[in-house]
Amino acid sequence: MKNKVKVAVIGAGVFGGYHANKCAENSHAEFIGIFDPDIGRAKSQAAKHGVQAFDNYKAMLDKCEAVVVASPADTHGTMAITALEFGKHCLIEKPVASKLKDAARIVELATEKDLFVQVGHQERFVAKAIGLNTLPENPTRIMSRRMSKYSERGTDVSVSLDLMTHDLDLVVMLMGGLPQQVKGQTRIEKSQFPDFSQGELKYAQGSALLTASRLEDDFSRTMDITYPSGEVHIDFNAKTLSHTTPFDLNAEFGSDPSAKDSLGAASEAFISAILDGTPVPVTAQDGYNALKLALAIDGEISWENDV
Repeated sequence: MKNKVKVAVIGAGVFGGYHANKCAENSHAEFIGIFDPDIGRAKSQAAKHGVQAFDNYKAMLDKCEAVVVASPADTHGTMAITALEFGKHCLIEKPVASKLKDAARIVELATEKDLFVQVGHQERFVAKAIGLNTLPENPTRIMSRRMSKYSERGTDVSVSLDLMTHDLDLVVMLMGGLPQQVKGQTRIEKSQFPDFSQGELKYAQGSALLTASRLEDDFSRTMDITYPSGEVHIDFNAKTLSHTTPFDLNAEFGSDPSAKDSLGAASEAFISAILDGTPVPVTAQDGYNALKLALAIDGEISWENDV
């Protein structure tokens, strides 16, 4: 029985480096190389792990079975589509793409070619460690705030696609589906795309209000969830939880291996899916849904719940 997958990383930037580390650490991954159009950056990252550096994307695809797409966000769609057309499984960092048509194509190719596509919404692992994924109730209200200092990294897309996308994915998971209505407002200050955004998602049973900013003096990533039987407060940065519900939630989730190292947990889940056929925790369709909501909040598309 096969017990290793030949994996390559796309992108030699900060997140590419993180993913390269996880590929190198995974005993079921045969890490073969790193692609970046800047061959100097590719060589620098590749040397750390004793793997090959590529500046020819298709040459790299010829040598691997799966890829981790960790290039700039606005390239995720094209990189993933090419890899899927070559028959490669894909772990795609969030957002799954920056254009909805590219995300739809990724969903289509994954089905057509029977390939595993996992999207990097790593907060899913945190939610699971807390126990939110198995509760017998759906929330009536969710409020999230994901605030960061300004950095050039990530500004090739809006803050909705770069930061809020994590909370959008969690809202859909917790609420059990997509909303009926979406409203949004955004503000551009330092980049070419919205640096501040706020979205309101309305459901039959309640609503969610999400705020994201990359214009702050400090970092803050929190979520307040109101259930019929009580309230939950999560601080994702401090990894703390308080609640008034009767549910058996894990207040020590920060010590759970999958929450402590959610990137490693994502890598492990992806490799396991390829080897064992285990369903991926965050599908291409999940990535599509989060992208569609983000684009609706940014006013790039009108909202229609047709997924």
